[in-house]
Amino acid sequence: MRCSRSSPTRSGAEGVAADTILEVQGLELAYGTRVIQRDLGFSVRRGSIFAVMGGSGCGKSTVLRSLVGLLRPAAGRVLVGGEDYWAGDAAQREAIGRRFGVLFQNGALWSSLSVAENVALPLRMFTRLDNAAIDSLVRLKLALVGMEHAAALSPSELSGGMRKRAGLARALALDPEVLFFDEPSAGLDPVTSKRLDDLILQLRDGFGQTIVLVSHELPSLLAIADDGVFLDATTRTAIAHGSPKALRDDSINPQVQAFMRRERLEQEG
Repeated sequence: MRCSRSSPTRSGAEGVAADTILEVQGLELAYGTRVIQRDLGFSVRRGSIFAVMGGSGCGKSTVLRSLVGLLRPAAGRVLVGGEDYWAGDAAQREAIGRRFGVLFQNGALWSSLSVAENVALPLRMFTRLDNAAIDSLVRLKLALVGMEHAAALSPSELSGGMRKRAGLARALALDPEVLFFDEPSAGLDPVTSKRLDDLILQLRDGFGQTIVLVSHELPSLLAIADDGVFLDATTRTAIAHGSPKALRDDSINPQVQAFMRRERLEQEG
């Protein structure tokens, strides 16, 4: 299944481009009186990999929490297929949220369950499938991430990279429209990180999956992201938009340059 990359057309009362699955408008995020990000706006195309970038403390993970329904914004809107996520009641938000899959930084697996049981959990909670159908889907999702051999293992028996892939299989269980990653390469060695990057690209190129990821890992950002937004901790807003490669090569903002070109400078030094 591949998603169309045709030129954007306008549709619906919200004025959202037809190929846009996620749109953020005037988002302000705060913890009490402490503002984390303000006036944030961007859109995510179907079938693309969109990166939320920036240095430590700029609010990347806070933005992700709001996008997946864990933090209500102080202002602004998060539109999913033209539907305002935070304008709905709890039942409406739950229905929209089932269109998401989330891979948290540590995998967030239940330690008391096997890998297969972890993957089966959302299927048992949110579908009426029988056990045979669930078992078949679990095997399929585990095979997709190269973890079919680990179905009976417990999370404590997995390496860091294996936990990420098991968490990814669970995130894919309900065939999400948008897949969110929180620092997917964190804690992984370069070889394992590269394998995860390749898997993310496979999901986009082979299945048309839309992916939103939060990361400060420059090699991964440059290797996989099609588009993105760069957050600044000082001004508390986005100071650049574009693909990581375009920001690295073309941005004239000194903060963006320092972040996006740091690997090149380290090699030259």
